[in-house]
Amino acid sequence: MKKLLLAASMAFMFASCAQQPQASSTATAEAHTSAQQESTASTSPVTARQQAFFNQLSKLCGKSFRGKAVFPADGKDPFAGQELTMHVRECSDQVIRIPFHVGEDKSRTWVISQMEEGLQLKHDHRHEDGTPDEVTMYGGIALDTQDASSMRFPADAFTAQLIPAASTNEWSLVLSPDGKTFSYILKRDNQLRFHADFDLTQPIN
Repeated sequence: MKKLLLAASMAFMFASCAQQPQASSTATAEAHTSAQQESTASTSPVTARQQAFFNQLSKLCGKSFRGKAVFPADGKDPFAGQELTMHVRECSDQVIRIPFHVGEDKSRTWVISQMEEGLQLKHDHRHEDGTPDEVTMYGGIALDTQDASSMRFPADAFTAQLIPAASTNEWSLVLSPDGKTFSYILKRDNQLRFHADFDLTQPIN
């Protein structure tokens, strides 16, 4: 009888753990990051337009560019008045990593990857010691648009679970047709929340 009670108790404990929602912890972020890296090792081709955008972005590799926030324009955004810099680094055939610095804050990196589902944008947030922030690796898979110079990334299921308020987020990465500007745009509930332009005509290095 005691063995039966012990077995039933253990089964209840495991069932309870399985029903707990995934927390937005560092451990979760590290596991998700690892899964992302493993997935990129065996990707299938993205769409032709997504590939063309990826190729154009790859041409900027090794260069850095200054930018400015153009929305919101009321000076209330946390980025207002701070120097914005994007560094196109660590480019491979499948992944481009772009550290995005806001003043002295170097915690953010945009990660553009070729995945089985299509072109993916993720936001890699890390502490100064390199460990992942609790809120990291959010983003989504690009929609198949008609324009190879602009990619839209609706928030994926992982993002909605990690940041419920961002479930309707849509990020856009835009390379202007004349090759002079790179834009990073965020919308939420189809309303513009942030827009930054980077001058590609004057690389810092």
